[in-house]
Amino acid sequence: MARSIPAVMTAAGFDEPGGPEVLRAEQLDVPTPQAAQLLIEVAYAGVNRPDVIQRQGFYPPPPGASPIPGLEISGKVVAVGPDAPPEMLNRRVCALVTGGGYAQYCLAEAAHCLHVPDSLPMAEAAALPETLFTVWHNVFERGWAKDGETLLVHGGTSGIGTMAIMLAKAFNLTVITTCGSDAKCDAARGIGADLAINYKLQDFVDEVRAFTKGAGVNIVLDMVSGDYVARNIDCLAEDGRHVTIAVLGGPKAEINMAKVMMKRISLTGSTLRARPDDFKAMLADEIHMHAWPLIEEGDIRPVMDEVFPLAEAAAAHARMEAGDHIGKIVLKVAE
Repeated sequence: MARSIPAVMTAAGFDEPGGPEVLRAEQLDVPTPQAAQLLIEVAYAGVNRPDVIQRQGFYPPPPGASPIPGLEISGKVVAVGPDAPPEMLNRRVCALVTGGGYAQYCLAEAAHCLHVPDSLPMAEAAALPETLFTVWHNVFERGWAKDGETLLVHGGTSGIGTMAIMLAKAFNLTVITTCGSDAKCDAARGIGADLAINYKLQDFVDEVRAFTKGAGVNIVLDMVSGDYVARNIDCLAEDGRHVTIAVLGGPKAEINMAKVMMKRISLTGSTLRARPDDFKAMLADEIHMHAWPLIEEGDIRPVMDEVFPLAEAAAAHARMEAGDHIGKIVLKVAE
């Protein structure tokens, strides 16, 4: 160990599911890294929609995961497990974790960490893992995105949406997005979207058809599900791919399978949190090889919304639920 580590830490947790107000500070034992784990002194923790759904009681952590919310962190490695690379001690890293991010110390698998370059602020580093892992896997691995194709992403000013726009543009895709206001559409275009549609004022199916001259899009990254699925299928080109990553509009959809067959559409989707550690390690390797250089060189930076202190985690959740944010909300953990 490189420094004295306290026995207890402050975390933001809750006793019973409910609104943002159920989040409160608690004192917990500092965990000890096992096997190939690292103990990270958390500088910042990203706030994500799954954290909100967990707090509401609808997204329990997988077996063995910390019950404390928080799926991505940045900080300094202060202890290493017996099977972890010893050279990682004292490194600045960001990490994808299965829980526990809303705390002063958090365990992470060494293979799920990415080195934070000196040029990247730690607040921004904490805003990267969940969105970067999710977008890379679903757009480029499950969605088979290729140079020159067109992507439709819903929720263009969310953390996932902003990352999808930037990463897709970096790999020469045309990007169409939907947003809930003209101001958000302006923001999405500023991030790089080729077309931003105010879904409250325009029919996105008609707008997609007009923009693509009837050809449709190659990939849909869908966070809504529900009745959006049938409309997404209408937007897809032949051999299009529909990738679902959330069901904010409801888990059930009614679709015309004849359209799926006629267009040869692939329907897929994924969740990330409960996937095996080996899978996440392979995904981290892919990101390190293909996407992380864009971060290191400054070509991509997360769109930041607001930073809240850990003690105001409830306010951070309230802001996310209000839907007014553009980009990432993070918690400042280190004093």
